[in-house]
Amino acid sequence: MADKFELRAYCYIDRMQPQYAAFVGTITQGDLPVEGMADLYIEVAPGNEVFKLVDIAVKATEAKPGAQIVEREFGMFEVHSHSQAAVLEAGRVVLERLGLDESERLKPQVASVQVITRVDPYQVQLLNRFRRGGMLVAGETLFILECQPAAYINLAANEAEKYANIKLIHISSVGRFGRMWMSGTESEVLAAKQAAIAALENLPGK
Repeated sequence: MADKFELRAYCYIDRMQPQYAAFVGTITQGDLPVEGMADLYIEVAPGNEVFKLVDIAVKATEAKPGAQIVEREFGMFEVHSHSQAAVLEAGRVVLERLGLDESERLKPQVASVQVITRVDPYQVQLLNRFRRGGMLVAGETLFILECQPAAYINLAANEAEKYANIKLIHISSVGRFGRMWMSGTESEVLAAKQAAIAALENLPGK
C-alpha cells in the first residue's frame, strides 16, 4: 500500500497557542478547537482517502475532527484534542491504514519570505479586507511566509506565536501553498520569522 498513497503532510502541533486557536475557530467547519489543545493535520494523495481516514481516526480515539477538505489533487483533514496521546494515536492509526510511516511525509519547503517595514496605510486597508485574524495597523512591520505543502503553515504560525509577541493576521492552509501574515514591531517580527522558518526547516521528511 505504501506505493499507492502519498503522505504530503503530517503536521503535529503539541499545544495550540491563543491567537492560533482563535483563528482556527473562525474558519473550521467541524468541531471547534480551543487554546492548549494538541492538533494534527494530515494531507494525502489521492484526496478522497481523507473520508476513510477521518472515520478511522475518530472511531479509534477521542480526537475530534475540525476539517476534511478534498481538492483536485490532495485531501487534508485535521483532528484535535486536549489529550496529546489521543491526537498521536489518531495519527498512528491513520498511518497504519495508509501503510506509511511518519518519516515518509514530504519535508516542508519555504517558498517565499517577506518582511515589510512601516506598512503603508493604503496597503493596510487592502490587506485587512482579506484577513480573518487580528487587524493590521499602519506603520507596523508585516511578515509574510509561504510554504509547501500547505498544511505545514499551521505549524509555522503556531511556533511563531510561541516565541514572539506578534499579531496573527491571516493563515491560508488550503491548496498547493500555505500562507500566513503576522504583524508587530520589527524586532518581534524578526523573532517570529526565525521561529517559523526553524520549525519548517527542522522538521524531517523526504
